[in-house]
Amino acid sequence: MSNRPNIVATLHFKRTLRTASSERLVALHGTRDAVAVDLHFLPDGTAAGTVTVLDGSGITDADVPELLERIDEDFLPGIQLGDEDEEGNAGVSFTVVFARGAESFQSAPSTPSPARGR
Repeated sequence: MSNRPNIVATLHFKRTLRTASSERLVALHGTRDAVAVDLHFLPDGTAAGTVTVLDGSGITDADVPELLERIDEDFLPGIQLGDEDEEGNAGVSFTVVFARGAESFQSAPSTPSPARGR
């Protein structure tokens, strides 16, 4: 048995964006961003998600199944990992990426350009 702390259990999720068919979440480990999650709720009742595990989060490949289960339980009520419809399509599908963190960028408000040739 490992003495390693259960990182997934200590994550604090914060919703950063919500639309009628999607959500964006950030999971914090202490005060650091650890995981970014984009969830898309599809018209057929299924969901697709992208889970980005950030470098330095302490989360390893071995933690991924527990992480996905936590996201499923906390944010996907009524859709279960492992559920399939009659055609064999998954109720939830995730793409998991391990990546280096980056800054958030926003487009700058446009400013009118000065009149030319007058």
